[in-house]
Amino acid sequence: MKRMKCQSVIGVLLVAVVVSVLLAGAIYFRVGTYQSLPRFSSCSEMAAAFAATQQARGYGAYGNAMPMMAATTGLGAPGAAKSESGADYSTTNVQVEGVDEADIVKTDGTYIYTISNSNAGYYGYGSAGMLTIAKAYPAESAAILSQTNFTNFTASEMFVSGNRLLVFGYSYIYGPGPVPAEAGSMPAIYPIYGGYQMTEAQLWDISDRAAPRLVRSVEFEGSYLASRLIGGNAYLVVNSYPRLYALYGTAGGAAGGSANDNSSIIPLYRDSMEGGSARPSCGCADISYLPPVDAESFITIASISMTDDNAPVNKEVTVGSGQNVYASQQNIYIADTQWGWQIMPLRADGGAESGEKTVVHRFSLDNGAIRYAGSGEVPGYVLNQFSMDEHNGYFRIATTIGHVSRSGEPSSSNNVYILDTGANMSITGRLEGIAPGEQIYSARFMGSRGYLVTFKKVDPFFVIDLTNPSSPQILGKLKIPGYSDYLHPYDENHIIGVGKETIEGDEQGTFAWYQGLKMAVFDVTDVSNPVEMHKIVIGDRGTDSEALRDHKAFLFDKNKNLLVIPITLAEIANKTGGVMEGEWPKYGDFVFQGAYVYELTLQNGFTLKGRVTHYDSDDAFQKSGYYFGGYGDNIRRSLYIGDVLYTVSNNKIKASALADLTELKTLVISNQTEAPYVMME
Repeated sequence: MKRMKCQSVIGVLLVAVVVSVLLAGAIYFRVGTYQSLPRFSSCSEMAAAFAATQQARGYGAYGNAMPMMAATTGLGAPGAAKSESGADYSTTNVQVEGVDEADIVKTDGTYIYTISNSNAGYYGYGSAGMLTIAKAYPAESAAILSQTNFTNFTASEMFVSGNRLLVFGYSYIYGPGPVPAEAGSMPAIYPIYGGYQMTEAQLWDISDRAAPRLVRSVEFEGSYLASRLIGGNAYLVVNSYPRLYALYGTAGGAAGGSANDNSSIIPLYRDSMEGGSARPSCGCADISYLPPVDAESFITIASISMTDDNAPVNKEVTVGSGQNVYASQQNIYIADTQWGWQIMPLRADGGAESGEKTVVHRFSLDNGAIRYAGSGEVPGYVLNQFSMDEHNGYFRIATTIGHVSRSGEPSSSNNVYILDTGANMSITGRLEGIAPGEQIYSARFMGSRGYLVTFKKVDPFFVIDLTNPSSPQILGKLKIPGYSDYLHPYDENHIIGVGKETIEGDEQGTFAWYQGLKMAVFDVTDVSNPVEMHKIVIGDRGTDSEALRDHKAFLFDKNKNLLVIPITLAEIANKTGGVMEGEWPKYGDFVFQGAYVYELTLQNGFTLKGRVTHYDSDDAFQKSGYYFGGYGDNIRRSLYIGDVLYTVSNNKIKASALADLTELKTLVISNQTEAPYVMME
């Protein structure tokens, strides 16, 4: 096949720039408008940019302070589709309709695909992982068709499209040996060993579900940030650090370059279709930047076809970083929060002013092609992907400035900005100073409205009008105990909130203690007077759900009045003295893990239909006390096909009748018995 080349229009994603650091003692941020971005003229120029940044910040070649990079984390909802059998089925809970998100469990209405023992998510732990394909529907004849163990590859999550399955994870390329610092240059630093973590995408042919066949593997040096599937093309974003010892060291060198070859700092790339050897992703002259450059790391955006096994991989390799990703069907936005307090002037009280800003970069997507399209910036930092949205040619973003403190004057506030989607992404409207002293816990944009939950001691739920892009306005707010970590649309006038119940933490009311898991339905029919129309609290302090951190663990279908959420339940056995023990809140003991299945209607609210668990006994919970941390039988995902509810853990797939949760069939995937404990919230 033709050798893949990087596209020439590449945007640098690191836009925060140090200006007059020594003279002014401050950090400034600037984004300009660039229709055609300049590129490095040579490898030496690019290497000099990285070296200058390291020296200016006093990091050195090995002890450099890397930018914060994520691990793993509109009116989108798990839609209902039709399978080959004609049964409707649930799909992954996504943010934007038509933009799929990778997950550890997928279904096409006939088969269930699951990655077990993966390191994805809160409960996962390091293991190579296994892909299981099961014939799921009809439930009575359900059976495991194949189980494929990954080799030298730790799986995280996947897409399924027709007869192709694309799984993301990481692999490792080992270097030739230790790479010492140059004699006398870094006397306090020990030698490091060569080796490169790679984000790997494996494309599998699943035409024969009983015998999946690996048809291609593509690797990118760095950490997997996010991915999206639009049409037949999967897009992924990878963060990577430069191998700075290549600039200073005298031994080792990187794959594809020698120790003093400046191209060695470029992230590595390997494609099984091109012989499988690792080489720099791009030539130095293919990497361009948004002036003035501030070089700390690289980011790669790539597209992989799921309809043509031999299609070239389109990719953009840039100098920059990112922490959060939002994608519409036409654009992908990468948000890079720049923290500037470490070199801001000190206040009179000895504290440091916060200088955080978020730079947002837009890349247009067109059937696998990726093109840099513009950049903008806003004050503050972003919570997650739900803090961003695109609607009618505008980009909306919610941020928090500063940090919440228990005492003193408010040092934080929250904002909503509306930007155009032109080359300079100018701010057209702003709503600033929302809920001083608090921070955003959840956000959701739905058409012409936005919803924010901020929190310090109570939960203000804000309804924001975004109809006029130049003048967003608060329409109404509601203050109630507790907070929501995740907001999910019920319909255009009702929102489901999932979070924690709280009680006030002290007599002054300056903070609150979280308690059990809380779900609520907010009625925003009267936008000036939102109402919490239904509420339920599950368990006591220590109760947890993966859905608080990962929306893909949440299943809701309005047409079926169905809501399913995984719960690790903690209960206080004796509440005679209340939920406090002196000045501190009591934690419950873990007594159950499984899926809570609710009927949810606007008339009756949350009605518990029952619970499904994969545990055969409660011995694990009886022995765990407060430190239950998850075993292979923890239910992590749920889905339905027709009139059957399927719950999935690392060890099992269980089919239950939706009508009464009667067990229909259980498939055993593996026999994982224990994992390192995790102290739950």
